[in-house]
Amino acid sequence: MKKLSKLIGVAFLAAILFFATDVKAQTTPAKAFVLSLGVESGLPTGVAKLGTNFSLGGTARLQYGVTNDLAITFTAGGYHFFPKKIPGQDRRYQSYGELPIKAGVKEFFLPNIYVGGEIGVAFEKLEGPDWGPHRLDLSPNLGYATKHWDFGIHYDYLTHKEDHLGIFALRVAYGFGL
Repeated sequence: MKKLSKLIGVAFLAAILFFATDVKAQTTPAKAFVLSLGVESGLPTGVAKLGTNFSLGGTARLQYGVTNDLAITFTAGGYHFFPKKIPGQDRRYQSYGELPIKAGVKEFFLPNIYVGGEIGVAFEKLEGPDWGPHRLDLSPNLGYATKHWDFGIHYDYLTHKEDHLGIFALRVAYGFGL
């Protein structure tokens, strides 16, 4: 299983490099807006790991190029946590979602390679009409972006009082200028 995961990672990286070799510009030129729509798949950490082992979601990210290497970002979307079966029972844990709203920065330190960070709030949506607590959302990220595609990994650290959880996720997004 470990070798298969490494093989998939290497294949994914090779595909990114293969499709993006003709790109010559950064993804966010100075004084320009880019909107990207992404699909995210992640693995929960912390207390989220107790009742779920997979998350899937989508986000929209608006970014403004301050310079050719620095962008300001605003991200909103949602993650759904798929529940595990309760051990020894025929039922599953309750499913829930997190709806993040974040602002941050994205810095290109090499052509097409960026590091970034976002801070915001995430609202927990429980099954039915109920809402859970809102949480502080801290999210460092690292990625590879072309003129239209953005492949990034990030960790969302969600905290509320003594309740801490996280998502280690991969975001694949398509962006276009506004």
